[in-house]
Formats: sequence, structure tokens, C-alpha cells
Amino acid sequence: MSDGRFAILDPAAGISGDMLLGALIAAGAPREWLEQVPVRLGLPGVRVRIREVERCSVRALKVDVVLSGGEIERPADLLAHSHHDHDHHQVHHDHADGTGDEPHRRAAHTHAHGDAPHRHIGELIAIVERAPLSQWVRERAVRALRLLGEAEGRVHGQPPEHVALHEVGAMDALVDLVAGIEGFERLGIDRVYNRPVAVGSGWVRAAHGAMAVPTPATALLLEGFELVDEGPVDGEATTPTGAVLLRVLSSGPPPARWRAVAAGSWGAGGRDPEGYANALRLIVATPSREAGELVILVTDLDDLSPEYLDPVREALFAAGALDVQVWATQSKKGRTGFRLEATAAPADAERVGEALLRHSTTAGLRRWTAERVTLPRREVDVEAADGTSVRVKIVEAPGGPRAKPEYDDVAAIARRTGRPAHEVARELQGAALRLAGRAGKTTGDSD
Repeated sequence: MSDGRFAILDPAAGISGDMLLGALIAAGAPREWLEQVPVRLGLPGVRVRIREVERCSVRALKVDVVLSGGEIERPADLLAHSHHDHDHHQVHHDHADGTGDEPHRRAAHTHAHGDAPHRHIGELIAIVERAPLSQWVRERAVRALRLLGEAEGRVHGQPPEHVALHEVGAMDALVDLVAGIEGFERLGIDRVYNRPVAVGSGWVRAAHGAMAVPTPATALLLEGFELVDEGPVDGEATTPTGAVLLRVLSSGPPPARWRAVAAGSWGAGGRDPEGYANALRLIVATPSREAGELVILVTDLDDLSPEYLDPVREALFAAGALDVQVWATQSKKGRTGFRLEATAAPADAERVGEALLRHSTTAGLRRWTAERVTLPRREVDVEAADGTSVRVKIVEAPGGPRAKPEYDDVAAIARRTGRPAHEVARELQGAALRLAGRAGKTTGDSD
């Protein structure tokens, strides 16, 4: 699914389900897809509303899950003295003219709203299991619901599948969890990392009294994450739904070196305080190929048919390898073999090594750390003669920039137009160099 890009969630003001959905749409996930999620889940009368708002002068997208009666889940009421305005309701009714208070996702919890309709975690899992979702999405959504049920069950002394969520919170959480996971699939991203998580401060109103921030279920779901309890956030910054999305999606802190591809995607929370931007930032990034240190992993193969070397290579790149090289060797007893060498950033070396052991016939590998000196590089999009957008790598060499278009893009244009691939590549190189602001000799990238 992934093209090498990954996502970094920056919950400096916390994270909730609706904040993540807004950030995903801002990052390029289709609005039409998100609006259809309740339909695909079989939730009659439930709709998704997407609006552009500002949070402390930062442009962001606000997503609301609205029930048939106009109910929208609200944030937890803050009990401590605050400069924010709060009412004392957790359900908000939508206004057709859009003038109502903007609700912020309040995590559904076990005993809210008295005698209002409830849904059990087991019911929500059944909805996900029969919905038209990919296996990647379904597994994570079911796991998220089970984790949410386990956390709430531990707090309230109930079996996870018997945990009851009030109707508004249940529908809100269900859409948030499924769409929050599937949104990354829509973006073609299957690796997610996160920066330290803000949990907020103070006390919030719960069904049976006051609770300190983070609330018990959120605290359980954030076990193992690096948290931040300082800063301007007053009240509940991270909800149980936001916390469980981090748990099923994030691989932990981002790599030490990376390059941002898109860093302006913001998903808004419901409140709009004056002192800080109440929004979640989603950064789309690629590995930094200029990493000064890398790990080399090597193995020799003499019992693998050559036709299966390409699948091994693909698996290594999918695991994060920077480069994979194969050359023929003569093994013991005169057998013809292959030496396979992969390079990886230190943070990805374990994953690449596991992929090598899993997808090849080797019983072991050798690895060592090496220093690498590389030239700065960046990627630009160039329009080809047929109107196709093509990725071209620009390398800043001492004698001037060099350009190299992505081979797969060049080959696709050559097949589509019938033109020689090397001519297509030369035209794209020239266009990229003009875009870079300098004309010069077009040579390939030798790194």
C-alpha cells in the first residue's frame, strides 16, 4: 500500500477522533469518501459534516459526526476556573445554519446520558466485521474497539464486550475509529509515527463526579507513550478515542532523520481558545536519504531460484531498505549463488533484517554500521508532454544540479505513448533542471 511515505502525528494540543479526520482530509483524503463512511457502516441517519475553521489563526478542517436528530458529541466540561466558555451538556444539537457551538470530540464513556439509548462494544465490533472494509482496516478497527472496551471495562469493572456507550458517543466513536484508520489507507500510507502526546490539565465533569485529566480510560490507553502535561491546554486534550487510534496506528516516535513532504494539514478540535491552536497537525514525510549513518545487511544465497530474487527485493524495500543490490557468486562445492546486500537507516535495520530472514531462504545474515556521505537532494513534480505528473529527483552536486526522473513513471509514459523511454527521461530531466532554476548537464544519479 505504501509508496515510501509515512505520517507523523503531532498531538501538541492533544488528539481526538474528529481532529484526526480533519487532518486526514486536509492531507488529501477525499471528502466524498469520508461522507460515505456512515453509509458503508450501515448507520441510517448518521452523516458527516466537514467545515473549514480557524484555530488561533491557523486554517484547519473541522469534522463532526451528526446523528439524525442533530445530536453531536461535545467535549467534557472543565471544572477548574478557565478562560474558556463551557456549558454543561455533552450532546450538542446541530443547527441548519451552522451557527451552533462547535463541538469537540468527547470520548464515549460507559455511563453517560442516563437513560439515553446505548450500544455495547460487542455490537460495534459486529458492525465493523460485516462492513465492506479491507483486512488492514478491519483488523485495526476491531482491535481499537476491543482496546477501548478493555480500558473502559477496567475502569468500571465490566467485561469489555459489555461496556455500553451512549448512542451519540457510540456512533461518533465508530465513525472516528473506522475512518481514522481507513484514511491512511486512502492516502497510501501504512506507517504512522507520533510526537509526544499532550494530555491537558485540570478536572473534567463525568457522569458520576469529577475526574482528573487524563481520565482513567485515556491514561490506560496511553501507557507506553511519551506524554506532555505542560503547555497551554486547559481541560481534556486527548480523548480515549484519540488515544486508542494512536495505539493501533502508531509505531512510536518518528525516525531520527526525515524530510517533510506536506506539513500543513491541520484537524480542528471543537474549542477555539485564544492562547493556542486547538488542532492536530499531520505531517507527511519521507525517509531522509542523507542519513550520515546506515546499517549494511548481507547474506549469501545458493538455494534460492533467481526468479524469486525480485520478490525478496520488493519485501526489503517495503520494510524500509534504502537500497538493495544482488550479484552472482560462486558458493561452496562449486554451487552458483547470489550475494544480497541491503542498506537501511539504523531505525529501520531490524525491520529490514526480519524481512530478509522471512522472505529469503537464508539462515542468517551479517550486519555492520557504515558512514555515508551523500549530496543534498529533493523531489519535484514535472508535467510530461502528455500531461502526466512525474516525480523527478534533483541532486545538488558541486558542479550544479543533476536530475533523474523516477523510472516507473518514465516507463509508464513510454508504454502509453510509444516513445523511447530514454527520450522521455531526457525531456523530463531538462524540464526539472529548468524548474530548479538552472540549466546544466543532465546526468543520472549515481548514489
